[in-house]
Amino acid sequence: MIRFFFILSTALSISAAAVEIRDFELRDEDRDRSMMIRAYLPEGEGAKPVVLFSHGLGGSHKGNAYLGNAWAESGFVSVFLQHPGSDAEVWKHVPRLQRMQALRDAASLEQALARMRDVPFVIDWLESQVADTSSPFYEQLDLEHIGLSGHSFGAATSQAMAGQKTPRGKSFGDERIDAFILMSPSASKWGKGTEVFSNFTKPMLFMTGELDGSPIDAGLDPASRQEVFHDSPDGDKFQLVFSDAEHLAFSDSAWRDDARNPRHHPAIVSLTELFWKAYLLDDASAKAVLQSSEISDAHLEEGDTWEWK
Repeated sequence: MIRFFFILSTALSISAAAVEIRDFELRDEDRDRSMMIRAYLPEGEGAKPVVLFSHGLGGSHKGNAYLGNAWAESGFVSVFLQHPGSDAEVWKHVPRLQRMQALRDAASLEQALARMRDVPFVIDWLESQVADTSSPFYEQLDLEHIGLSGHSFGAATSQAMAGQKTPRGKSFGDERIDAFILMSPSASKWGKGTEVFSNFTKPMLFMTGELDGSPIDAGLDPASRQEVFHDSPDGDKFQLVFSDAEHLAFSDSAWRDDARNPRHHPAIVSLTELFWKAYLLDDASAKAVLQSSEISDAHLEEGDTWEWK
């Protein structure tokens, strides 16, 4: 049995849109593992769907704040995880010339497995909080409607939670999760993709770019990221391919801030909000817009590709 508790809860701020931002430090005693999460809490009474976010290699619970705020403003409790062992701590205190190798070392099977256990651990913890009158989550969570999203290593984590098969044909999906958004997903490295991704039966939104390579693997073909969509079963699957987006287009990292197209973040926000509304709120009008070649107000331009199946 997983035992858990939080050892730190910090209310950080309330935004102009009345989104409360709180940080928590959680402790999983069974794994001797502590981890930070950041929650973006929307205003209003009543239980709201929950969206989890798993950061990419070298990231933290503070990253992708543009998504956390936007999703909370749309009425979703947004919970951003930090995965020890593949987070910012692996490179922050390392000499500059050694940072890339430190990141490569952290992109290991061991860390992938740890991430796969982090996600259900956080969901378990949220389940313990919803009936706790002393918790800021008290009666605020609709845990019958949970979404999971992630970028890069976080997308790979989300793929595992969606039921991606291992080389031995096993899978470790969490049935409590109802819908997935994968930013920079990873194609199968073993076996036929249609078999590896055959468990991807829930709604999924895939997002990538024509220049979406890998910072730690110069040999990765950006086009391979589109294979996950094409190899997944039909039904409630969507894919956006930006014509000129690099790998960090989906993050808010300052590393490539100068190269980031200013229209990308508004497009990502617009489409992800539609997707969450369609599949966590059962919004028929949002579904209709997603299944259209004319995505209104989505900030897409000529050369971008939107497809569904």
